[in-house]
Amino acid sequence: MATPVPAQKAPYNVTVEAGKRYFWCACGLSAKQPFCDGTHKDTGISPVLYTADETQEVWFCGCKATQDKPFCDGTHESL
Repeated sequence: MATPVPAQKAPYNVTVEAGKRYFWCACGLSAKQPFCDGTHKDTGISPVLYTADETQEVWFCGCKATQDKPFCDGTHESL
């Protein structure tokens, strides 16, 4: 598998905490969306590390087609 599977056709709204590391699921197979649970093993797709600079609300991509990984860039609207 070299092409990610859309987990949903909308972003995930998450409040992140300053200094905390997050691993965004890039393959779309994780049961803990939008974060990685290790399901990507043997897919050829790796999760994307994001470290929050500040505590804030962010929108993680759910369709896995964004060009601004790990954030939503609106690509889901054209799928």
